[in-house]
Parts: sequence; C-alpha cells; structure tokens
Amino acid sequence: MFLWGTATAAYQIEGAVAEDGRGPSIWDTFAHEPGRVRDGHTGDVACDHYHRWAEDVELMAALGVNAYRFSVAWSRVLPYGRGVVNAKGLDFYDRLVDGLCAKGIAPALTLFHWDLPQALEDEGGWMNRDISGYFADYAAIVAERLGDRVKLWITLNEPFVHMVYGYAMGTHAPGKTLFLEALPVAHHQLLGHGLAVQALRAAGAEQVLITNNCTPVWAASDAPEDVAAADAYDVLHNRLFNDPVLTGTYPDMSPFAIDEVPGVRPGDLETIAQPLDGLGINYYNPTRLAAPSTDILPFEDAGITGYPTTAFGWPVVPDGLRELLVSLRTRYDTLPPVYITENGCSHDGLDDQFRVDYLDGHLKALRQAQAEGVDVRGYFAWSLLDNFEWADGYHQRFGLVHVDFDTQARTPKSSYHWFRSQIRTGRNSF
Repeated sequence: MFLWGTATAAYQIEGAVAEDGRGPSIWDTFAHEPGRVRDGHTGDVACDHYHRWAEDVELMAALGVNAYRFSVAWSRVLPYGRGVVNAKGLDFYDRLVDGLCAKGIAPALTLFHWDLPQALEDEGGWMNRDISGYFADYAAIVAERLGDRVKLWITLNEPFVHMVYGYAMGTHAPGKTLFLEALPVAHHQLLGHGLAVQALRAAGAEQVLITNNCTPVWAASDAPEDVAAADAYDVLHNRLFNDPVLTGTYPDMSPFAIDEVPGVRPGDLETIAQPLDGLGINYYNPTRLAAPSTDILPFEDAGITGYPTTAFGWPVVPDGLRELLVSLRTRYDTLPPVYITENGCSHDGLDDQFRVDYLDGHLKALRQAQAEGVDVRGYFAWSLLDNFEWADGYHQRFGLVHVDFDTQARTPKSSYHWFRSQIRTGRNSF
C-alpha cells in the first residue's frame, strides 16, 4: 500500500515546552539566545499541538492521508536524556497514536528531529560517543510503550543537516562552529542509528528506516576542477550518511584531506549497517557547485538560476527528485524501498497555487522515477501546518494548513484541498 501522508516535527509544532515534566532541549536554549532566531521567535507555543492534537488529527482525517510522520521530543520522554522516564510525556504520544489509529492513519514515528535534550548537550551532545547508547535506550523506551500500534519507525531525521548547521556552522542548535572538526557528530549519529535499529528490532518493530536529506549535485561546468568540487560535496552531503547504512563503509574523505572519519571503532560499521526496511528521503532542491576560491572547503556554491524560487529562495526543480531517486538506485545495489519523507515549499497565502504546482510537479517526478524502476512506497508532504521554521522562526510557511499564530486558528489552504483530491485519485495508481 502506498503511503500518502504529511509530516511535522515536535519542536516545530508542539509548544508546551515546560508542561507535564518536559525537560529543555537544545532548541529551547538556542531560540532564547539573542540573535539566534529571526526576530527572537521561539517554539515555546508554536502551533500548540500539544493541546490541539485532536483538532490536527481531524484535519488529517479530512485530508484523507493514510499515514502521518511526526517526531517524539526526546526531552518530553526523558527530561535529562536518560534515567528517569517522564510518564506524562509518553502519555501524550500514547493519546496521539490512539487518535491516529482511530482514524485509520498509520503513525510513522521519528525518534530524533534535532531537539536533543539540553542535559545531553551539556555532556558534549553528539560529539560524545556515549550519546549513541543513550539514543538506543530512548528508542527502546518509546518502542515498549507505542510499538503495539506504531509499525513504521524512523531513527534520525537529516543527520547531515543537524551536523552541518548545528555543529559545524552554528546556524542551528546547539550553535557550535566546529567546521570539519564536527565529523564525529556524523559517526555518533549513525552509530546511534544502528544501535537504535537493534533496540527497535528487539521490541518487535516491523519497519525501520533512517531519513536522509539528499540533493542531486551539479557541477558548475565541465571543467575538471568544478567536477571535482561537485564530487566532494556529494561525498559530504549524500554519501557520508547513505554509504555506511547501505554498504557498511564510509566514502573516501580525501577531498577534505581526511584519511578516515574520526572515532570509528571495530564493529561500529557492522552496527551502523543494520538491515533496513526502507530509506527515507527528504528532497527540496539540487545543489550546484564550483571549484573553491578559498582553502576552507573543496567546493563553493555556484547557485542555480532559471527556475522559480520558493519564499525561502530555494529553486524549484521537480525533475531533481527523479534524478536523485534514479541515481540512488544506480549507486546502491542494496537500496531498500524508498519513502519520500519530506517534500514541500515555503509560500505565503491561503490561495497557494504556487504550492499546488510545486506538489504536482514533484508527484509527477516521483511517478517517473517509479517508471524508471525505483521502488517508491510513500510520499509525505511537508508540512501539515505552518510552523516554527527553525532559525527563520515563523517567517516561512510550509503548511497545507494556515496557522494564525495569534489565535491558533487553522485554515486549510488551496493546496490542502488539491492534495486531498490527489490522494483520492492516486490511491490505486501509485
């Protein structure tokens, strides 16, 4: 059965950051530091989903989705990241999962979507190898409570983005600027993924995935130096996080003057390469790279022109999704079924024909990838609701449903109604 869904993330929608025993996350800390988030916005209230989840489930039921991808806030379950379990936090997700199942909507649960408990960041965060084991313990706790109803599990969301924006460049929480010294974050996230897969299997999980943000990488020209720059970026963005889980090896890191990914111990790669039931792919746009003008990195963003752009300024290239999916099938003999776990655009207004055209183009590209032999089994539109868009606060609206952040009123947009019609007509054709 093809999964038609929408997706959200805990810190972006839940609010209630200090209620019912929830501990602080790195995004609570980061958002309250002056200058970190545009206009000082925070996720303190966000979409108030913690209190309005039943209304949001009704919106999903009316939309006609048969799956909903959401994330659990680690610090709502384990306020200090480990140790004492917060029963009220698990109770919230228990109610949400029951509400989804009552409407025939399959819960697709993501364990980590960037909101690390602050207590664990205080111990080094993902730079600390011990966190990999803590993550597996957390996975086991959530699976024990919800595993009888949750069949599809996603360990990590976009570990590349979390490493680069959070630890290398400092534009996301926890705001570190370690540059290439952040590479242990990649390994510890992936090791945590492998250990969590083992924990989920032990709890009887039926389907386990990881979600990677991937991008087709285009060279700015045919010049060898531009091609080399594009290849280097492909290693960092795509292969660093896909190769270990699909092949049990790290890619050649020599473009970065690195002999090997730091921190790897005997047996780690075997743990990371646990068999998966699917690969989650988040796609937004291709990336075009040129030879570097400095010695900092072996590539430089060359920009993409000639395409429409979203309110975020991202180029809209639907065929890039087809290109990406076909390239993954070509590169990996072991590629499992693929689920598009995020795809969407930022655009203002209730009459959002721009978003309709965006979704339509990407669904056609998905269908073409299927025709070219890629086993794609699901599509989750990002996002159900306008929400807290990380460092841009509430300035970027990705939702199928408009949220008035003053009143919390929800209003379905034109794209919501269009997507509902696509689900109705596409249930038997994908």
